[in-house]
Amino acid sequence: MKIFALQSLAGGFLDEDLKHFNKVFDDWCVQCESMEDAQLILDSLDRSEQIKIVEITPLSYPKYFFSKLQGIIHATREYDGKIICVVEPQMGENFRIAICDLQTKNVKVLKTRYKSALSAEGAFANLTFDLR
Repeated sequence: MKIFALQSLAGGFLDEDLKHFNKVFDDWCVQCESMEDAQLILDSLDRSEQIKIVEITPLSYPKYFFSKLQGIIHATREYDGKIICVVEPQMGENFRIAICDLQTKNVKVLKTRYKSALSAEGAFANLTFDLR
């Protein structure tokens, strides 16, 4: 499961109007199912040398694939058919671990709260929590 998008070298994803760039990848951004389709669009643009094709997957951009996932994502990992994320629900809040199921698209945020990204990443790295 992957999507190809057009991204400015300065950041941002090409919007459907093919002129503006959105900071966040969303439904309004140009999306292609293959590298070849993305290349066709890129070749048709005037400023093509300032734009690159990027591959977006659940690991590289989980917020797009899991619309219920809210907050700032600090780390992702695939495990047992799921995408596990370290999430900061809102800036300054305690960190949480979210489990995103690739098949059902469900998102479960675990109840445990971590004061620092380091402690959340420790639990994240050891996978000592229940994935159900």
